[in-house]
Amino acid sequence: GEENARALLKERTKRQIPKTLTVTTILEKPFAMKTESDALEGYAIDLLSELTQSLGFNYTLHIVKDGKYGSKDQEGNWSGMVGEIIRKEADLAIAPLTITSVRENAISFTKPFMQTGIGILLKKDTAAESSYMFGFLNPFSKELWIGIIISYVITSLCLFLVGRLSPCEWTEPASEQNQFTLLNSLWYGVGALTLQGAEPQPKALSARIIAVIWWLFSITLLAAYIGSFASYINSNTNHIPNIQSVEDLLKQDKLEFGTLSNSSTLNFFKNSKNPTFQMIYEYMDKRKDRVLVKTFSEGVQRVRESNYAFLGESISQDFVAAKHCDLIRAPEMIGGRGYGIAAELDSPLIRPLTIAILELFESGKLEYLRQKWWENTCSTQDQTGWVPVQPYTLGGIFLILGIGLALGLIVSFMELMCKSRSNADQQ
Repeated sequence: GEENARALLKERTKRQIPKTLTVTTILEKPFAMKTESDALEGYAIDLLSELTQSLGFNYTLHIVKDGKYGSKDQEGNWSGMVGEIIRKEADLAIAPLTITSVRENAISFTKPFMQTGIGILLKKDTAAESSYMFGFLNPFSKELWIGIIISYVITSLCLFLVGRLSPCEWTEPASEQNQFTLLNSLWYGVGALTLQGAEPQPKALSARIIAVIWWLFSITLLAAYIGSFASYINSNTNHIPNIQSVEDLLKQDKLEFGTLSNSSTLNFFKNSKNPTFQMIYEYMDKRKDRVLVKTFSEGVQRVRESNYAFLGESISQDFVAAKHCDLIRAPEMIGGRGYGIAAELDSPLIRPLTIAILELFESGKLEYLRQKWWENTCSTQDQTGWVPVQPYTLGGIFLILGIGLALGLIVSFMELMCKSRSNADQQ
């Protein structure tokens, strides 16, 4: 029954829809772009062809004459695509046209085919300040450094103990000073850890076991440190920004920020009751000659070339960040809104178009189109970020060190026992 109802609705819709519709759009990557042969391609064009297939109409497509989305002037006249629809120069507008209350009063919108919001576009290296003076400590995590210091102290103490216990380390106890004093043991540990080698060299088997294990530990540790340090330096050219939200923009003074003049983004901040957003609007209004840009591409250019953050449609920013690997969009998105297809007020086209959009959404077609046109060309290793070496990565070497120290101590006890037995036999 449901299938029949749908088919009937489609038939009725097809009768209602004029055979050929005039469609207006705007040149905006990746919604509508000109190819070499002057044809149009992009997300909006693909969406339009999907809709013609399901609703069975033909269309003529043109680009909006004044190149604007649509805003109202003092006399109440509309510009851009909204104006073309009101003046019946076009039946539909298929473009990244934001559904707003002011526009909804003048024209009708379908349900949104794409969700958007206001995002912050940043340059990757201005975005973070993580080149600390003590960056050389970063390759290992804090826990690992603590573990290394503790291991060093324990190993030096064990060497000192073995030096005291093992008879091989001092042949003449009465006249000779044991060469592994506490200071000498600590010095020996550091020498081995920095691959310098240090005197005194151990004579007893037990001390040599401890020395060899400590050398192995040092070599592994240095290899891990050098490897991690190299990748830390490389990954440090692509920082994750420390600007996460609009609040962070107000808290800093290194980056100027602005948006498109006369855009819905600017109006959002202007009309917002949120004190933070009000402060952002005041900041932009005070410096409007300097921070407001005429076009989206000018905004992107400024972000890439100077210390500037650009507030604007997150969808367009995602597209730019996917193409330019030096750009990134901050995680926070504010003022969630939608892009809809526009037609004249109370147009009979709106309902069938909405149903067709929802069907495309449910079948995964819209998601497929989104991935097709927002394909990320940047290498993924930049985005995974760099992580310092954690203790569990080198857990095995700590375990071997522990076993080695225990073995050394056991052997030194055995040496002591053997020596005292032979002394007793001689006496």
